[in-house]
Amino acid sequence: MTDKLNTGSHDLPISDALAEFMTTGWADSRRDDVAALPVTAYTAKRRAALAARFPGERLVIPSGTLKVRSNDSDYRFRPHSAFTHLTGDQEPDDVLVIDPSGEATLFLRPRSPRSAPGAAGQEFYRDRRYGEFWVGRRPDLAEAEALYLLDCAPIDRLDDALGGPARVLRGVDASVDARVAPHDGDAELEAFLSEMRLIKDEWEVAELQFSVDATVRGFEDVVRALPAALAHRRGERYLEGVFGLRARLEGNAVGYESIVASGAHACVLHWIRNDGRLNPDDLLLLDAGVETDGLYTADVTRTMPISGRFSPVQRQVYELVYEAQSAAIDALRPGARFRDFHLTAMRVIAEGLRDWGVLKISADEAMEPGSGLYRRYTLCSSGHMLGMDVHDCARARSEVYLDGVLEEGQVLTVEPGLYLQPDDLTLPPELRGIGVRIEDDLVITADGARLMSAGLPRHPDEIEGWMAALSS
Repeated sequence: MTDKLNTGSHDLPISDALAEFMTTGWADSRRDDVAALPVTAYTAKRRAALAARFPGERLVIPSGTLKVRSNDSDYRFRPHSAFTHLTGDQEPDDVLVIDPSGEATLFLRPRSPRSAPGAAGQEFYRDRRYGEFWVGRRPDLAEAEALYLLDCAPIDRLDDALGGPARVLRGVDASVDARVAPHDGDAELEAFLSEMRLIKDEWEVAELQFSVDATVRGFEDVVRALPAALAHRRGERYLEGVFGLRARLEGNAVGYESIVASGAHACVLHWIRNDGRLNPDDLLLLDAGVETDGLYTADVTRTMPISGRFSPVQRQVYELVYEAQSAAIDALRPGARFRDFHLTAMRVIAEGLRDWGVLKISADEAMEPGSGLYRRYTLCSSGHMLGMDVHDCARARSEVYLDGVLEEGQVLTVEPGLYLQPDDLTLPPELRGIGVRIEDDLVITADGARLMSAGLPRHPDEIEGWMAALSS
């Protein structure tokens, strides 16, 4: 606990009399009804696996710190995924330490006392970052132990636990980085924390299915809101708000900034300005996902005709992407190389572009590593791992992820797209400015893959029927 309070320059001064008065007359608000989080049965196993991977070593994993948005306003806190994966805790400034014996301790900021002298006793009503009157109650040590089924200690005792060498998840909390000398194995720890999330346990698959199901409902909300959004000068932003409401009602928030891209905006891979007006003759590309309270996110994209009906040229582009995605999904199975489904989708795209006369070389030539000319119109990869991060397991070594093979229990996206830029003179005029992506979430099973986002239609006929039913 620091002696320095996070106060604002415009805060009113506190008289000695008020400071004294604020230390008295408070009811005992300790809770003895705290139940363990359901995830604790899994977090214990995860910590055991981590300790077994680095036997006899001290491991330090921070939750992260509050980040300033502007002046004295912070962003809403979101902990590092590896920390919450191991603890269930989502509070800022906490630190998990696994000692050389394999025992784990969670160091946290305890509730501020209401009768202590000086700054410590004033935190609860004066500190804008941590005070209960400002940001709400946090658990005390006993409550935290009951919640997380972990030994807990005050954060001001962290130094006592950091004697000797340790591997640290660096770049998360600068104060922790400064307390422990760099270790040659820090990068190895970071990689393993990603790799241990490659295969999801049953808890994680259930969380992801919940997030996908909530996302399906959010997409339905968006279709129902199209008439109102069409009338608004910022129709894209209207729809972003509609989906965001669903995300906040059913989960923690959106798992990433929603992409609501109409017309040529759909050709911008990460369009998040979402400030455009909707045109009924255009397509709408919606890429969005609900993040659960447990911090698992869906990642789904649908491209739909704002009018409810595809034009012939829109259907032409959409059907090629649909065929590519369908082929990629069919390629998913344990033992297949991770890159195989992407290459499968890209061959379909390259063949289609050749058939249209856009590519002047054969699909075989275009797929050669020394060529790749088809990528002018599709550019990015066709999928990634999914979990607590939208691009999950990003620090995993290439040999176990990008250059590895698929395994049962992995959850990933399949999302080929075509992005036909409005100023691309290699395209016929009728194709310019059309962007289509279709993205689904799948879990690898013993003999293939299960489509977690099957609640949303994919085929263009099904898209039109779905939109008509929601609009009636």
